[in-house]
Amino acid sequence: MATVLLPLGLGLAGVSLAQSSAPAFQNNASEAQRKSGNNQATAELFYMIQQLQSDVRRLQGQVEEQKHQISRLQQQSRDRYVDLDQRILDLSKAVERKAENTRESSRAAESGQGGQLTPARVYRSPGADEQKTYNEIIDLIRNKKDFDTAISRLYEFIDEYPEGDLTVNAYYWLGEVYLAEPRLEQAKQAFTIVSTRFSDHRKAPDAVYKLGVTLDRMGEKDEAKRRMQSVVDNYPNTGAADLARKYLEKA
Repeated sequence: MATVLLPLGLGLAGVSLAQSSAPAFQNNASEAQRKSGNNQATAELFYMIQQLQSDVRRLQGQVEEQKHQISRLQQQSRDRYVDLDQRILDLSKAVERKAENTRESSRAAESGQGGQLTPARVYRSPGADEQKTYNEIIDLIRNKKDFDTAISRLYEFIDEYPEGDLTVNAYYWLGEVYLAEPRLEQAKQAFTIVSTRFSDHRKAPDAVYKLGVTLDRMGEKDEAKRRMQSVVDNYPNTGAADLARKYLEKA
């Protein structure tokens, strides 16, 4: 009987050993699968990070290029303004000289003609496109407050539509924008052009008054008073003259 039990016992022990080894093998296999899965996920994550870093570097390069382009455009804009400002300064000086010569000629003519005044000139009326462009510029100034763009557009307008009724307005608004920024020397030159070259235009009284305001802000008080008095003397029945009188009362 013992001889039968011994092999049976060994058989049972073998079965138990086999059964006890199976879960350990299964656990090892699952652990290997998990490690393999983790390695794959890590590799995919690493790849995604590399891609993101590459995208960031590319975007940074684009940003730097755009910053460079913006800087170049800003410099070009500044250079253009310097050139345009010099042009208007030169024009203003030429206008002042011409106006002085005209006044001398007018005084001589009036003396010879019994004091008769030369009639005001007739300014060219704007066409549809010219009026549309002008309205767009005024919208930039009054509603959008985009002064830099307005200045550029005003210069372009003056170049494209010279010697017209709205051209005088453009010079006047150029002065207004420069006064608002404030860029007082440029404002002074723009108002001077209107007040001397276009002294018979409807914007002349306002331009002379604003020229006085500009001179006052520049600290040229005596010259400002003289300009204000000229508004009262030369354009007595205008709103600008009323403002000039109030200035002189407080001065």
